[in-house]
Amino acid sequence: MIRALVFDFDGLILDTETSVYEAWRIVYQEYDQVLPKDRWLARIGTDGSAFDPLAELRARVGEALDAERIQRRRMEFHRAHIAGLDQMPGVCACLEYARAESIGTAIASSSPYSWVNGHIERLGLAHFFDQLVTIEDVDAGKPAPDLYLRATELLGVDPGDAIALEDSPNGVQSAQAAGLYCVAVPGPMTRTLSFEAADVILTALDARPAGEWIAQAAATRAARRADQPLSPCR
Repeated sequence: MIRALVFDFDGLILDTETSVYEAWRIVYQEYDQVLPKDRWLARIGTDGSAFDPLAELRARVGEALDAERIQRRRMEFHRAHIAGLDQMPGVCACLEYARAESIGTAIASSSPYSWVNGHIERLGLAHFFDQLVTIEDVDAGKPAPDLYLRATELLGVDPGDAIALEDSPNGVQSAQAAGLYCVAVPGPMTRTLSFEAADVILTALDARPAGEWIAQAAATRAARRADQPLSPCR
């Protein structure tokens, strides 16, 4: 039985990732530099500490940069781009299905609480989520399992009875390390990456009815547990 759905946020519920990348790409362009997309893609789904675009730009340009101006410039672009951005296709239908079936819901995001909560409030989705877990709540962001372990703990469910919904390989790794079944839904920025480790891959969250892949997850979980050896009697 599947008792919970745990959603990633950036790129899964809202395509913030494209505008974040584009904002930094424009900043790099202003300094006659090219932002390395391969390194950028590797940071998606994490807290971003593996690649600092400002530090990289400073190292390339070799001069003192006005960090405050750069951050203000790229945030102006980013906020203008996402101000009217709507949720990704299928998000609301999936959440409504979970509510109708009494399936718990949470967000597990490597982004800050103010960022995630501000967007789900704007989108009118906050009431759908039973728990909201962000980078401030754990010791390590994705690909570590901490976010998913905390989310399932707060929901009061075993990780094996939950499904993670992710748009990045780092997120898939995090969810599976925590013991969740993982449905990958690659977004515009991550479609070229490998998701072979995921249990299911969807082209979009509404590519199949939620009931279908939830039932598939439940059947797969049951089969895996049936194959596990019984613990010896004591």
